[in-house]
Amino acid sequence: VQDNLFEWHFTVRGPPDSDFDGGVYHGRIVLPPEYPMKPPSIILLTANGRFEVGKKICLSISGHHPETWQPSWSIRTALLAIIGFMPTKGEGAIGSLDYTPEERRALAKKSQDFCCEGCGCAMKDVLLPLKSGSDSSQADQEAKELARQISFKAEVNSSGKTIAESDLNHSFSLNDLQDDIPTTFQGATASSSYGAQNPSAASLQQPAQPVAKNTSMSPRQRRAQQQSQRRSSTSPDVIQGQQPRDNHTDHGGSAVLIVILTLALAALIFRRIYLANEYIFDFEL
Repeated sequence: VQDNLFEWHFTVRGPPDSDFDGGVYHGRIVLPPEYPMKPPSIILLTANGRFEVGKKICLSISGHHPETWQPSWSIRTALLAIIGFMPTKGEGAIGSLDYTPEERRALAKKSQDFCCEGCGCAMKDVLLPLKSGSDSSQADQEAKELARQISFKAEVNSSGKTIAESDLNHSFSLNDLQDDIPTTFQGATASSSYGAQNPSAASLQQPAQPVAKNTSMSPRQRRAQQQSQRRSSTSPDVIQGQQPRDNHTDHGGSAVLIVILTLALAALIFRRIYLANEYIFDFEL
């Protein structure tokens, strides 16, 4: 288009040996400012039964999928990809249609009477007649091969996303399994972890368990064992009783230190006042 450098119009023939054979299809290519780093948007203006008219086509080579675009591809590559994708199934893609073969053949014949309002091109005389079948067959083969490569690249990318999503779902399923663990197992795990973190508490609780009777022990050994158990059971109380004393001694030491510092500061202030007054008296004399 003369007024817009980022908008191009194109005209292509339908792929031979297909429902679009004999059709002439016109469309627009809208180039982004970042082209060729970003893919162009392709819009068909001729009714064809495969792509919607006036809507951006969702293909691996169009603006809907910038992740599969390669900067080495050109406008010719995009047009060959359009020709190669026309005989394929729409599969519910954006801007795709699945007309019957009879409707597509009828639209192919009707496409020759189309005239573009934007550029004023008539489809009857816009394309040169084909010279030989070898050139058209070579271009058709190139278009099919390009469409196959692009579709394979899109399938590889989609499979990679599927694998990532499956890994994510697997991690969520593991978390769900951890949430479904019975509370009895969770309590046992918590108690074992608490015992590992607090060995002193576990050692204090162990003497409270009943000790198995041993008939081979002498009375003296039994008395010694009972005395050791009593000492271990009373030791926490003794430790708890000693803690307040330590706290009292700490508070008393801090109070004495505060009093000493206060007296020292008062002595410095009085000495300063005395020296100042003595200087005044000497000056008056």
